[in-house]
Amino acid sequence: QVQLVESGGGSVQAGGSLKLSCAVSGNIITRCGMGWYRQAPGKQRELVSTISRTGTTTYVNAFKGRFTISQDRHLNTLFLEMNSLKTEDTAVYYCAAEILMGSPASCGGKYNYWGQGTQVTVSS
Repeated sequence: QVQLVESGGGSVQAGGSLKLSCAVSGNIITRCGMGWYRQAPGKQRELVSTISRTGTTTYVNAFKGRFTISQDRHLNTLFLEMNSLKTEDTAVYYCAAEILMGSPASCGGKYNYWGQGTQVTVSS
């Protein structure tokens, strides 16, 4: 059984910063890529950023320069550092991972495990 547990959310004023963490535990043979998504009230879940098994990162344009994704593969933890937060960043943030029983060659880029989410609230 694989679990993803997010932490680090909270309330912050606009312009502030937060750093989210996502701890991965369980029967992990191959941890492929991971990503952060978010869902604001009344909106669909949207992609924020991804990081590959080898550390290549991608960002949705709206978050470039403000958010930084990183990982500590030794600790099996994913991070999202968020700076210059805006009120419109208020959302539940989810981490996602592709975790396989096979070799890294089988990594296909489709997330099969999700965390429960952590609330981020940015006030003006």
